[in-house]
Amino acid sequence: MVGRPRIARQRISQAVRHARRPFRDGRLDTVSHPPSLPEIVNRAFDVSRRAGYVSFCRNETGRLLAMLAATRDGTMAEFGTGCGVGTAWLRSGVRGEKARIVTAELNPKLAEAAAEIFRDDDQVEVLAADWSTLLDRGPYSLLFLDSEEPTQVSVDAIADLVEDGGIVVLDDFTPCELWPPITQGRVDTLREHWLTDDRFTAVEVMVAPDASTIIATKR
Repeated sequence: MVGRPRIARQRISQAVRHARRPFRDGRLDTVSHPPSLPEIVNRAFDVSRRAGYVSFCRNETGRLLAMLAATRDGTMAEFGTGCGVGTAWLRSGVRGEKARIVTAELNPKLAEAAAEIFRDDDQVEVLAADWSTLLDRGPYSLLFLDSEEPTQVSVDAIADLVEDGGIVVLDDFTPCELWPPITQGRVDTLREHWLTDDRFTAVEVMVAPDASTIIATKR
């Protein structure tokens, strides 16, 4: 029992270092990109390590978020902040002074840690609250969501939160070459609905061999 905290800290540090590395198993990552990370993303990783939080947006998705954020004005949002790595990637891409990012985290300790990253940034607001508090603050020009809660991130639940021409990024899918898409032996109805709903033009993008992301633009 005495050794477990040290082991836990070592695993957290290993996870953060792995997320920062441009190489995996002696190979380059699946997409080409500069080896360095944006300064604000490095800051978010440092905060995550100190907070003992290892569930964060992977770099492949983060670079995609930064690219999309560079095309956006208005208000962007992340539902479920964690320690702010995803929000940091969004912020690294923002170009205009009119753009804003709002993000909510239910765990007050994690929210406080994330707020530390953006303490002097007037373009980012971190709320210590359930992400449902963001439902009345739209419409959003870009919305970053996690697919782990299918009923909360269904097309019907999200469509009215996005402005016309706005983008939804839905993360954490396992790539599948079948149609309809199958996950754990069942039809992935969440993915199926997002890719076929007439309110959006959507595509699934494979960001790594084991991960894909849906990008949907509201018509």
